[in-house]
Amino acid sequence: MTPKLLKSFLADRTGATAVEYGLLVSLIAVGLLAGLSNFSEALKDMLNMIAGKVEP
Repeated sequence: MTPKLLKSFLADRTGATAVEYGLLVSLIAVGLLAGLSNFSEALKDMLNMIAGKVEP
């Protein structure tokens, strides 16, 4: 590789931005999965309680 090409390759930061966005998206996805799994159990319990009170 020529020094000029190597210098331009090391100065290029477009890939770093894509990696940062990927990390942010994965962190948000993990948070959503953890929150929704807790919410789904609470929702299931509430719906079972309502179904128990509705049935004669």
